[in-house]
Amino acid sequence: MHRLSLLTCVTLLPIVTTAAPLPRFTQPNAVWNVDVSHAPLRANSAAMMAHLESLSSGTGKWGDTRSFDFQIDFSFYVLHANASTPTRPIVAFPDASSYYSTDCEDPGFAFPVPAGGGIEGSGPPPTYTCDASNNDCHLLVSNDATKVLYESYATNAADASGVHSICGLKWDLTRVYPRYGRGEHCTSADGAGFPIAPLLFNADEVWAASQAHGDLGHAIRFILGNNRMMMHKYVHPASHGTTATSDTNADAVPYGSHLRLKAGFDVNGFSTSESVRAILRTLQKYGMFLSDGGGIPLTAEADYYTAHKWSDTDIGIDAHSLFGIKPTDFEVVETGDPMTVTYDCVRTPDDFIFIDGNDF
Repeated sequence: MHRLSLLTCVTLLPIVTTAAPLPRFTQPNAVWNVDVSHAPLRANSAAMMAHLESLSSGTGKWGDTRSFDFQIDFSFYVLHANASTPTRPIVAFPDASSYYSTDCEDPGFAFPVPAGGGIEGSGPPPTYTCDASNNDCHLLVSNDATKVLYESYATNAADASGVHSICGLKWDLTRVYPRYGRGEHCTSADGAGFPIAPLLFNADEVWAASQAHGDLGHAIRFILGNNRMMMHKYVHPASHGTTATSDTNADAVPYGSHLRLKAGFDVNGFSTSESVRAILRTLQKYGMFLSDGGGIPLTAEADYYTAHKWSDTDIGIDAHSLFGIKPTDFEVVETGDPMTVTYDCVRTPDDFIFIDGNDF
């Protein structure tokens, strides 16, 4: 996944009874919100997708050392905070030498911990304990009042003494970040240096999009195995990759790649479900970003906090709803030449993150 290859213990907390929308970057030209249905493609786009498909065995065309079909993971929770939400300091886990210094905020950084919340993969009900020595254990919290998103990786626990994590950081959802995000060669709670929560999708937004016969309005997060990504390379808007990547083929897919479902893909022929069609239209218009290393391609929010549930008759989506979609059904958007991984993080100063949607 990240530089380390990092579900669940149970601690009962009060249940959060209200749902809130997933956090989104508010500037329309933030890269996650841009319509790329007519964007130029990489010159070797077709060869890249054919190569990625050739790495699979059996019917599954995605994955890592295993081959998965186009499966959905529903293990993420997105929590919501406000001015009254208690905060806890980030505590380096498992020790100070392991913490992703420079890339992430310094230990002691105040991180909101809403009552009744939980870490990725825990529960249900969600809990604030997780075995971070064997799992990713992401903690995602949006302060909806300040429009600041807090994300952490390898979060072993969030308790009275702090949020025990290998990386804790924040994103300003009102700003447009430069092409190298929080800083060139800097990671985040995701290996590519991307935000996580704004690239997820949940049952509420899929339901709303299906009712309008529309799309989700933003790009989607997806992952591949490090063995299926270009060795030691990444492309913007990623700001980071890993030296665990190992594919030396000239047509290999770099960390951060932006894939778009082909315009000619038969959305209506693929499924009669308007919910599935909404996801497919999203993949055609906004695409998906290669965000981290792993096996199951797509990631969505669990429906523990949402008003609508994935199993509702007017949604009806499960882990297998997109089975049969292959890499060759996608094409690769041009985002610039690959960068070589160095881990020499140079953070972007706060005053160089655009407050008005203008680029430089």
